[in-house]
Amino acid sequence: MKNTITREEAWALIQEYGSTENHTRHMLAVEAAMRAYASRFGENEDLWGAIGLVHDFEYDQFPDEHPYAGARILREKGYSEEIVNTILSHGDTGVPRDTRMAQTLHAVDELTGLIVAVALVRPSKDIRDVKIKSVRKKWKDKAFAAAVDREEIDQASTALGVDLWEHVGIVLEAMKGIASKIGLDGQLATSSAK
Repeated sequence: MKNTITREEAWALIQEYGSTENHTRHMLAVEAAMRAYASRFGENEDLWGAIGLVHDFEYDQFPDEHPYAGARILREKGYSEEIVNTILSHGDTGVPRDTRMAQTLHAVDELTGLIVAVALVRPSKDIRDVKIKSVRKKWKDKAFAAAVDREEIDQASTALGVDLWEHVGIVLEAMKGIASKIGLDGQLATSSAK
């Protein structure tokens, strides 16, 4: 039984199950946010980061079975129930989010998508130009990134014991730290201007 998962193992799963570039960028963003929270809470940054990285590894191959297919694969590969249940709990599976790691994964997952959307509507397409007030303004516009469940993000940050806008700031700063890895370093604006 494997009680931990390394970044290398998580990355190998992403490669094996053929995640799209955009989905890989999402998983990298969640990894960064999970590492930031692990540091804040005094938890294992490598484990939390790997969980964030691997949480959607099978989605592109099994979209209708996600995250159950991922849980099945992780069990087959010998990962512990703590890891499997953390992955299961980020979706609407009924698996309780009864650890801080599970609560954090749920809290950062949807939020990273909203932050990416805010960055992409900026002329620079550079996440490093995004401020909390930019996210707050788009948060209020229900037509913007309408698929993002703002109430769920708010409830998840409350369950984590972190003020919503502090939560946004933590995740935003984590994502700024990997701007080039997630394609939000201004290169999209440069390439579209050509």
